[in-house]
Amino acid sequence: MFESTGAGVAFLFARVLFGGVLAFTGINHFTSTAEMTGYAEFKGLPFPKLSVLASGGLLIFAGLALVTGVVPTVGAGALALFLFVSAVTMHDFWNADGEDAQDEMTSFLKNVYGVGGALAFLAVAEVAWPYALNVGL
Repeated sequence: MFESTGAGVAFLFARVLFGGVLAFTGINHFTSTAEMTGYAEFKGLPFPKLSVLASGGLLIFAGLALVTGVVPTVGAGALALFLFVSAVTMHDFWNADGEDAQDEMTSFLKNVYGVGGALAFLAVAEVAWPYALNVGL
């Protein structure tokens, strides 16, 4: 699948961009816990602070799993599930008005295309990844 060096480097770059950005987003859950907890409360999430911290941990773990190639199946699957659920529960643009609706739709669509990216990584998770630790469960 990754016979050429160029393909392997491009795939590494994709992993670093996709997984790295999601891991960075997870760090924000810990550095902006109070603000994110308030938003989670506003959205009606049960246990909002725990939800923020748990989702932050998931994003860090799963993002780094893709970057490093350590348990990529678990990381990609967790990201796909989390991004889908958060798109529907946290970014319900159909229940908002005006600018809020536009902001929520943008966030919803970001999560949806994130699901697509995670599913693409999941589809190739069983193949040995170039420049990766290639550790699975």
